[in-house]
Amino acid sequence: MDERFKGLYAALLVPFDEQGQVIEEGLKQIARNAIETEGMDGLYVNGSSGENFLISKEQKKQIFKIAKEAVSDDVKLIAQIGALDMNEAIELGKYATELGYDAISAVTPFYYPFSFDEIKEYYFKLIEETQSNFIIYANPGSTGVNITNEQFDELFTHDNIIGVKYTAPDFFLLERLRHTYPDKLIFSGFDEMLIQAAVTGVDGAIGSTYNVNGKRARRIFELVQQGQVQEALRIQNETNDIISTVLELGIYPALKEILGSRGIESGMPKRPLKPLSDDKRERLNKLIQQYHL
Repeated sequence: MDERFKGLYAALLVPFDEQGQVIEEGLKQIARNAIETEGMDGLYVNGSSGENFLISKEQKKQIFKIAKEAVSDDVKLIAQIGALDMNEAIELGKYATELGYDAISAVTPFYYPFSFDEIKEYYFKLIEETQSNFIIYANPGSTGVNITNEQFDELFTHDNIIGVKYTAPDFFLLERLRHTYPDKLIFSGFDEMLIQAAVTGVDGAIGSTYNVNGKRARRIFELVQQGQVQEALRIQNETNDIISTVLELGIYPALKEILGSRGIESGMPKRPLKPLSDDKRERLNKLIQQYHL
């Protein structure tokens, strides 16, 4: 296992203007906030939290470049390059690798009923073309693709596949993967289930709320490692109060509003996602004050 990758990563949010263009300075501010204020070890760039599946290939490249320039070289960067067009995914993978990203990651191909052999070939082709460290992005809730224990066995035979971002509620499978593959990196992808994943022995976590609530996530993770599970659970309860409200309001516009309250140029979500209404903004402001976000 490459110990350098262990830790907590913010799934980077991206600010857009009313025309759907990336606000470059705002993106730099969000990246630096995650590292300098929230204390994250790295960034997961162009994942779901970056509204990646609503933007063009050119915007994805722009975001990769800006995020890389915004942080110091010791910050770990993972580039999510997954796309239904394999040629686009390959191009993005090569671009991120040339920029100096430490690893690439890709969501499983989705929408069409791909077979596991097709998914495996997709992943192996991305690795062959980029020669980069690779992290599987398992997110069955969004993709409808469930990777079984036996299928993980096949994927993990490739030396370049160093781990998985595990965004799934199947903790039996998570335990089996941790037990079977102690030398593979496993990152929890559910912010609201961080304590359960930490108890299972994951190597870190990647989350959207870590852009604004990373300090609590760090505390949960470290308390579990120290055996202080009850105190970790208290903070997870508090964290889940925050997450519940954010989910009700709309996760990406709400998180951007929280960043905006810190003086960060956080922009608005990419259409067709909508910004918060006035009544939702009032509820969010109460949450910010209550939990000192």
